[in-house]
Amino acid sequence: MKAPVFCTRLVDAGESVWRRLQARRAWPWVALCVFLWLAATTWAYPLLLPDEGRYVGVAWHMLASGDYLTPRLDGMPFFHKPPLFYWLTSASLAVFGDNAWAGRLCSVLAATALVTVFYVFLRRYVSGRTAGRTALILAVQPFLFGAAHYANLDMLVAALMGLTVMAGADAVFRREQQRPDAGALTAMYVAAAAGFLAKGLIGVVLPGGVLFFWLLGRRRFRAMGRLLWWPGILLFLALTLPWMVVMETRHPGFFDYYIVYQHFQRFLESGFNNPHPFWFYVPVVLGLTLPWSIQLWRWCQPRGPLQTAFVPPAHRPEQVDRRVLRGLMLSWLAVVLVFFSIPTSKLVGYVIAVLPPLAWFIQETFEQREESTAPGAGRSLVRHALIAGGLCLLAVAALVLFPQRSTKSLAQVLAAEATPGDQLVMLDQYAYDVPMYAGWRGPVVAVSHWDDPAVMQGDDWRRELADAATFTPDKGADRLWLPSQLQTYLCDPGHATTWMLAWLDEADRYPALMDREPLARTPKMGLWRVPAAETVNGCGETPSSAPE
Repeated sequence: MKAPVFCTRLVDAGESVWRRLQARRAWPWVALCVFLWLAATTWAYPLLLPDEGRYVGVAWHMLASGDYLTPRLDGMPFFHKPPLFYWLTSASLAVFGDNAWAGRLCSVLAATALVTVFYVFLRRYVSGRTAGRTALILAVQPFLFGAAHYANLDMLVAALMGLTVMAGADAVFRREQQRPDAGALTAMYVAAAAGFLAKGLIGVVLPGGVLFFWLLGRRRFRAMGRLLWWPGILLFLALTLPWMVVMETRHPGFFDYYIVYQHFQRFLESGFNNPHPFWFYVPVVLGLTLPWSIQLWRWCQPRGPLQTAFVPPAHRPEQVDRRVLRGLMLSWLAVVLVFFSIPTSKLVGYVIAVLPPLAWFIQETFEQREESTAPGAGRSLVRHALIAGGLCLLAVAALVLFPQRSTKSLAQVLAAEATPGDQLVMLDQYAYDVPMYAGWRGPVVAVSHWDDPAVMQGDDWRRELADAATFTPDKGADRLWLPSQLQTYLCDPGHATTWMLAWLDEADRYPALMDREPLARTPKMGLWRVPAAETVNGCGETPSSAPE
């Protein structure tokens, strides 16, 4: 079969499936299709380092320790981020086992919820056809697909911010249509509380900013006051304060570190990784939403969506003015982009929350073409979806064929050959995923120059471990060693069997690893085993007492 004929038949098949799904107009089918699409390939490659290993690793430590209140990194309190992602992921690991699919399930479910609720919201206030089209554009989008395949906080936070915005807008529309709004307000405050437990104040401030500027543009000042619903405020506090109170009680200084430093000082500091210019996110978003983003140029045409009057297919009391929805989407898009463009440090995942309003503006271009009876408008939508879906699957295939840095194979060797009482040491690194893959429930020693201010200025694993150690100094002393402490320990005749993980090109910096072949290796990393009581190189130059 020739390629053009095959492609034509594929488009025809896709269009047929799209029409059948659209005819059902049922949100459970939307949720099921989105979940299957996103979850089908999340098992295919190991957790990526450092982020996926870090966040899933912290959830695994929470599950292994039995303490479901305190996030832990190497057994020490880890308060860089709130606990919701860890709670959900530890539950997933408990049900589905210690694997990448379970580790990424939280992000998949968050993306599924975002697409499904956005579909329900648009179906209620616009039409089923518009809702289905927007849901398709949002779900089959490389940016959202990649975020759903990545086990960190970003997808969860974006979904909860979106749910808060939509619940707040739903409450405003219900009030304007003289319908009960208490349920929508309750949903808004529950979603905001979950957003706070997922990413802190950002989960509340950004949705609040979206609704504020939207209502300000409409001059709906009474609606602003209505959103400040005192039962909802009490509900928000009841859901968010207990965890913080318990953490401050257990770990004095938590509030200052978690709220003052992590929320305000970090936002304004410039010494973190990934510095980028103010305009960084514009090309990133446009590039990661191809091929859909190409359609946005139609907004600049003389007869584009902005100049085309919208005539609803059938009047329903719930339908709202298209200009009002455009204002909401514009506020949603602008607030997220501007807010995250202010700090010097920028990560791609921060702006996932712009994807729903962007999908809305893209679908309006297809809608305008259909209303103007442009030939092939429906086929163009399906063609874009097939191309976007192909790009998503190609990305998965690339990760499978060209594996990224992972310590899974080394951890499997450790799990197979280590015995109780062995010591695990990581040299000038902290491989977050090793304890989970190896089932290592004991402490891990991280060796670095912890006393060197120049080394400790970065925003990396060293800073995370050092910050965690401030809440439990005794555990910090046991786990954070200087190179001289490692040598002293290995020179003690009574040392236990020691497993050491190190970069291959840096191993010779440590006397104990000189002229010693690793038991297992990856292209850049090695795993060494030093049997109990075995003498290592360089012992004649160091004291023979083990560190406390």
